Amino acid sequence: MSASFEALGLNENIVQAISDLGFSEPTPIQSQAIPVLLSGTTDFVGLAQTGTGKTAAFGLPLLQLMNAADKFPQALIVCPTRELCLQITNDLMDFMKHSKGIMSEAVYGGASIMMQIRNLKRGVQIVVATPGRLIDLIERKAIDLQKVKYVVLDEADEMLNMGFRDDIDFVLKNTVNRESIWLFSATMPPEVRAIAKNFMENPKEITVGKKNSGNVNIDHQFYVSPAHSRYETLKRLIDFNPGMYGIIFTRTKADAQDISERLSKSGYEIEALHGDLTQQQRDRVMARFRTKALQLLIATDVAARGIDVDGITHVINYELPDDMEVYTHRSGRTGRAGKTGICLSICHSRETYKIRSLEKMVNSQFHKLDIPSGKDVCRKQFFHFMDKLISTDISHGDYETYLPDLMTKFENVSKEEVLQRVAALEFDHFLKYYENAEDLNAKDSSRNRERFDGNKDDSSRKERTSFNRKDNGYTRLFINLGTKDGFYKASFLQFILDESSLKKEVLGKIDMRDMNTWVEVDHSSAASMIKAIDGKRYNNRTVRMNEADGGFKRPSDEQRGNREVGGQRRESGERRRTFAPRDRK
Repeated sequence: MSASFEALGLNENIVQAISDLGFSEPTPIQSQAIPVLLSGTTDFVGLAQTGTGKTAAFGLPLLQLMNAADKFPQALIVCPTRELCLQITNDLMDFMKHSKGIMSEAVYGGASIMMQIRNLKRGVQIVVATPGRLIDLIERKAIDLQKVKYVVLDEADEMLNMGFRDDIDFVLKNTVNRESIWLFSATMPPEVRAIAKNFMENPKEITVGKKNSGNVNIDHQFYVSPAHSRYETLKRLIDFNPGMYGIIFTRTKADAQDISERLSKSGYEIEALHGDLTQQQRDRVMARFRTKALQLLIATDVAARGIDVDGITHVINYELPDDMEVYTHRSGRTGRAGKTGICLSICHSRETYKIRSLEKMVNSQFHKLDIPSGKDVCRKQFFHFMDKLISTDISHGDYETYLPDLMTKFENVSKEEVLQRVAALEFDHFLKYYENAEDLNAKDSSRNRERFDGNKDDSSRKERTSFNRKDNGYTRLFINLGTKDGFYKASFLQFILDESSLKKEVLGKIDMRDMNTWVEVDHSSAASMIKAIDGKRYNNRTVRMNEADGGFKRPSDEQRGNREVGGQRRESGERRRTFAPRDRK
């Protein structure tokens, strides 16, 4: 083995364990962090993406600092999820293979707390814990943190995103005799910086790559699709990437479940991971995914936190996240341990500003690609199958026994016809499905084409601020209801969908104000929504909906009559002022 790990100051037993695992050289975060952490007395902040070897960066020096003779917790590792807790514990077990007398215990929710308490009482040096279960053990006085010397906060930004700030503060206040805090994070939001400021003393900070940046091994791609074609775009991208082993991210668990069911009915090996699953169900899904019995996993951000699976080739953003830093965590599921990966995002043309922000944040160019046509998909699947056919191993079967019968069976069939029949047998369903497939590519406005051709001018910025939009596949509608009518975004969304009987997929951006709201609706559904909602009554008020650049829509005969305006009665013959929104500067 190379002397690289030895040169970092690790002892012979740990170096041997690393060698047994097949590692010869430390990763950048390991080579920079380990010498600092071996001192044991320096507070430390390490910023690096997931999949860069952070567990070994803190796990190896932690093992070397442990005193095997002391049978009480000397080190505490806090992480956001059960999956990450178990992963860290398993990695530590591999690292301590030749280090006798050192024990670790994973404590997390969803498992028997009494069993965990019994294991702790036997004597362990390292405790790996999720915040909730750790607080429970502290309150039960089942764990003594008074002698803990080292506290590791792994995936600190994830824990704060999940609402564990108070729990982290509580833990740090109860480890009063610690010698150092080691904080590892993929990003450095203000909340993480606050922990460093409040609890750490002159921490040594190391950043691998650009701060808050993404993994350089990931190819970032995005596809612009109309809202109503988002699912079909997803399906086409999956079909265009045969052999994909990936995770699809959605904003809501309802979307995750719906898409999972639709793809399953179409024959895809996929399951959903969301908050409604029991721990047993979640474990079953993850076990199938890790063994590649599932090709795809679809999950919400909350449900997917802490997932660490080797070999993921693709991450797909069914929708771009609202929080840009979430993108870093999503994309970090692929391109791990030096391997390459692809992160695909399906977005609407109105979201291209998010793409520009993401490019700056991850310090990487995003590639805009056309959604494959039906013929492209069939061609890609066909050649993938042929490559598999040619590379199939036939050395381990007694196939020669059957050759005479095969030769007789096919003596009057040409080679070309055999190939055609094989192709028809394998691809008949693809050809039928895609033979009349429509073009799913959104028709970009000129400003979006200019932006990604590198020729954007200043006039596009003015155009982007206009309220009177009918481009990008959406019609912008005005409605005289707002937050003062008791609405917030979710309730307003439910109201217009219930009244119009339309699906959520036809909606774009919703811009709510005190007295009114602007709603983007797919062109094909705008007229139906206006017809369903305009003239309705809500809280003794007549609801008005019209195109944002179309002025006031004259009411129908049924809608004429007396109406309330600002608490006063107005006769139907009285002229009403046009109330269409104007461009605002």
